[in-house]
Amino acid sequence: MIVGNHLVKRYPGGFEAIQDLSFEINGGEMVFISGHSGAGKTTLLKLLGAIERPTSGSLLVNGQNLMALRRHALPYLRRNLGLVFQDQKLLFDRSALENVLLPLEIIGLPPKEAQRRACAALDKVGLLAREKARPIALSGGEQQRLAIARAVVNRPTLLLADEPTANLDPDSARQVMGLFVAFNQVGVTVAIVTHAPQEMPPHPVRRLLLNHGRLAA
Repeated sequence: MIVGNHLVKRYPGGFEAIQDLSFEINGGEMVFISGHSGAGKTTLLKLLGAIERPTSGSLLVNGQNLMALRRHALPYLRRNLGLVFQDQKLLFDRSALENVLLPLEIIGLPPKEAQRRACAALDKVGLLAREKARPIALSGGEQQRLAIARAVVNRPTLLLADEPTANLDPDSARQVMGLFVAFNQVGVTVAIVTHAPQEMPPHPVRRLLLNHGRLAA
């Protein structure tokens, strides 16, 4: 599913957030990316989501070499990716349903099918009854579940999340983490950035521990 080989991400000024990083993530695997603040966790997630590109090295995602991928091909790659950000990036002038519909409208899915899929995604995260609510009327946990519904409505093969439980109370955090586990159990590859090992689910998952942009020994 994902193969990184000698990845380097260098920012202007010479700072290397990722340094000579090599790793693999298998299809259907659930992986936690952890490490100290500034270890390069979010940078790695942005590379995996093709939000940023490596400075050097190679990165294969779903068989696509992101180093060689042309800009016009990025939207097609991202159709197989679900992205969940810490700040959710919800549209507060739209309803919950309209937020989830947006990715389907972008790819031109017929309205009837888009409505069916969006309602199914909201139902999966327990928000179908709140489909008409604006995000401002939802709790923090509900907003995060809405962000997950939007991320999975395209039925991605790879789900990426950046600190998805960081701002949630323990009960909401458990609910959100349970959703990621459920998607992984039906075959979705899941990679989650976290700085808190206690957030990991009880069943075994692999951990990529970063230390100053490198894999810790």
